[in-house]
Amino acid sequence: MVPEAWRSGLVSTGRVVGVLLLLGALNKASTIIHYEILEEREKGFTVGNVVADLGLDLGSLSARRLRVVSGASRRFFEVNWETGEMFVNDRLDREELCGTLPSCTVTLELVVESPLELFSAEVVIQDINDNNPAFPTGEMKLEISEAMAPGTRFPLESAHDPDVGSNSLQTYELSHNEYFALRVQTREDGTKYAELVLEHSLDREREPSLQLVLTALDGGTPARSTSLPIRITVLDANDNAPAFNQSLYRARVPEDAPPGTRVAQVLATDLDEGLNGEIVYSFGSHNRAGVRELFALDLVTGILTIKGRLDFEDTKLHEIYIQAKDKGANPEGAHCKVLVEVVDVNDNAPEITVTSVYSPVPEDAPLGTVIALLSVTDLDAGENGLVTCEVPPGLPFSLTSSLKNYFTLKTSAVLDRETAPEYNLSITARDAGSPSLSALSTVRVQVSDVNDNPPQSSQSSYDVYVEENNLPGVPILNLSVWDPDAPQNARLSFFLFEQGAETGLVGHYFTINRDSGVLSSLVPLDYEDRREFELTAHISDGGTPVLTTNISVNIFVTDRNDNAPQVLYPRPGQNSVEMLSRGTAAGHVVSRVVGWDADAGHNAWLSYSLLGAPNQSLFAVGLHTGQVSTARPVQDTDSPRQTLTVLITDNGQPSLSTTATLTVSVTEESPEARAEFPSGSAPREQNKNLTFYLLLSLILVSVGFVVTVLGVIIFKVYKWKQSRDLYRAPVSSLYRTPGTSLHADAVRGGLMPPHLYHQVYLTTDSRRSDPLLKKPGAASPLASRQNTLRSCDPVFYRQVLGAESAPPGQQAPPNTDWRFSQAQRPGTSGSQNGDETGTWPNNQFDTEMLQAMILASASEAADGSSTLGGGAGTMGLSARYGPQFTLQHVPDYRQNVYIPGSNATLTNAPGKRDGKTPAGGNGNKKKSGKKEKK
Repeated sequence: MVPEAWRSGLVSTGRVVGVLLLLGALNKASTIIHYEILEEREKGFTVGNVVADLGLDLGSLSARRLRVVSGASRRFFEVNWETGEMFVNDRLDREELCGTLPSCTVTLELVVESPLELFSAEVVIQDINDNNPAFPTGEMKLEISEAMAPGTRFPLESAHDPDVGSNSLQTYELSHNEYFALRVQTREDGTKYAELVLEHSLDREREPSLQLVLTALDGGTPARSTSLPIRITVLDANDNAPAFNQSLYRARVPEDAPPGTRVAQVLATDLDEGLNGEIVYSFGSHNRAGVRELFALDLVTGILTIKGRLDFEDTKLHEIYIQAKDKGANPEGAHCKVLVEVVDVNDNAPEITVTSVYSPVPEDAPLGTVIALLSVTDLDAGENGLVTCEVPPGLPFSLTSSLKNYFTLKTSAVLDRETAPEYNLSITARDAGSPSLSALSTVRVQVSDVNDNPPQSSQSSYDVYVEENNLPGVPILNLSVWDPDAPQNARLSFFLFEQGAETGLVGHYFTINRDSGVLSSLVPLDYEDRREFELTAHISDGGTPVLTTNISVNIFVTDRNDNAPQVLYPRPGQNSVEMLSRGTAAGHVVSRVVGWDADAGHNAWLSYSLLGAPNQSLFAVGLHTGQVSTARPVQDTDSPRQTLTVLITDNGQPSLSTTATLTVSVTEESPEARAEFPSGSAPREQNKNLTFYLLLSLILVSVGFVVTVLGVIIFKVYKWKQSRDLYRAPVSSLYRTPGTSLHADAVRGGLMPPHLYHQVYLTTDSRRSDPLLKKPGAASPLASRQNTLRSCDPVFYRQVLGAESAPPGQQAPPNTDWRFSQAQRPGTSGSQNGDETGTWPNNQFDTEMLQAMILASASEAADGSSTLGGGAGTMGLSARYGPQFTLQHVPDYRQNVYIPGSNATLTNAPGKRDGKTPAGGNGNKKKSGKKEKK
């Protein structure tokens, strides 16, 4: 077992050997054994039996741990403990171990333990012929001049053989040849070397090189050898003069050949080699002056190139003399001549000279007007000197030639300064050479202006929309007008005129800047006063003769929310009291607030809300109808007098509003009802009478209801017969998809008489914006009504305002009493409820027409000039606009412009004047209910 310190490497081999030697010297004298072995033996080859040679016990060999120790890093030998034999453990190479030493011995130490003993052994490694002789190079080159004398020796490279003894290098051999012999010499140390001896003279021209083979052989059996190729180059001696392959060379070169152009190449040969055969070319001494500046000669290749600029007009033929010499000692020269012919080329471009120019040229100049005279010259001769001139195509100019190299520039088409105020003519002169050369010259021709264009505009008419109440002096339109003529002829002046026979608009409403064409208003415009202005802008230029243009300008005034709503009912300044009985149920219509707005479109749409009341929970106001109704039943605790403030707001931006005050008097039950129930109980006789009266009342009410229904049916049939012709044609929707515009005919729609005919143009977006009347009527609905009625005949006037009405100047006697009963007030005395979610008018036309009819009814009701005829629900409109026109033909949204008492005909009944509750009121219903309960 190997000690731990040995395995770990802490104890070196040298120290162990020293210790063992020391111990061996103390215990027993050392014993040396000798062995011999050939190199390159295979691994495991037996060297000898060390156990037998040392006299050791084979059985105890394993216990005594016999091992081989050597000073080498590799363990070449080991001992087999079972047989006691020492065998080869690693490759043995004598040349590696001992190099060139004639004897190679390996010393070993054999160590055994228990007791510790040390033995020495020597192994002699014998050489075998295992290496070939080797030359230091793969090929040997020699250069030998052909002038070298026979007998000259040339040393050769020596071969090396690592083997020793008879296996080392022994001799050299040379391949057969007629010029050289081999001499083998021995040095003092016994090594051999070879020399090459020249036996016959060399001739480079006959045999410029030789190939020999030198072979080195050793003395082994079998012998080993190696070969070295020897390349011998025969060096030349300068024994031949250079010679040109021809004595005269010819070449043709164009005169515009650039520097570096190859002209010719001269060639001289020399049979010699090396410096003796290298030829140097140069110019001869017979060349004329200037040749070296025009041509260059390559000293090595003999290529003749152009160095300067050739000119055919200067020299047409050049004679060049060239000589050639080698680089050997005492060189001899050779001469030749090169004739270079210069070929003429078209290397001169034409030159253009403008002698005179007529500019500027009027744009109305006649065809053939001479603009300029040109002269063209070319330094070349023959066809190279023939020149033609041309102008770019597509221009109103042409060139004509009457004399050689002289050209005239003329107009060939009509000039237009507005299209091209100036021409930069690129005139090209081209000769007839090949390739053709050209010259370019620019002639500037200006075109003067003639007033031949009137003022122009991108639009023939302008539609300007101006919001009312605009600031005076602020521009509302900038006319885009220009004149393509020159600045003086394009100086524009603007004037403004009225269209038709109307006068006074210019200077009062509008003005235009004479120089800039900016149109401004002089006064604020009022939509309610006038909605359209038709003007004509007259524009003239500053040329001679003066040219003018007219542009139509239509100014439309758009509405602005500048009028607050006005209260029609209850009339401001009058104390209007509405009666309401206690116990009235929720939803009972008390009255209706009516407002009116002088604006148009969305700005005239009104909404109603309850602003103030003693008890906010008692009353409610319709958002769009203005209908005041009870929100809950009237209780005994409610105040007997209720003052309501209703806020009326329009739909403009910003919105304007006003308030209306309505007084409601809450009354107790009638005295007849209290007398009828004095104590809450009655005698049986009264109960019997009460039952009789109740049955009688029920029968009367039923009969009255049947009669009423029959009367209504008869009346409807009568109305339908009168209006069937009117409504036979289908009425299309105002908001159908139009082609260009839609026309809403108020006469065919049954809304207006022919004297109040309007045309309304609508688009698919009319629901989102106010319609603009292209041909509006009167300035306001009230003025439209008054103007129309003044101009109509008395028969039509009576048909519109009623049978008892008369035109102005024929006033009917006033009504003695026009107060309204409860049944004639807004709604149907609580039996009908207004639409709390009424819709807005669909267009401005319906709103204005309805406002005009309402104002007419309100005005007559206030003056007492006539009674509001017509049945219930007609607003008195049947007597005014024909029996076919009732509230059934008016959209639901018109309830927001309701006129008090418009649902029934005014009468002079005392009960209605006193404001007593009719027999059919809610109070009687409540009383009847109490009787039935009792």
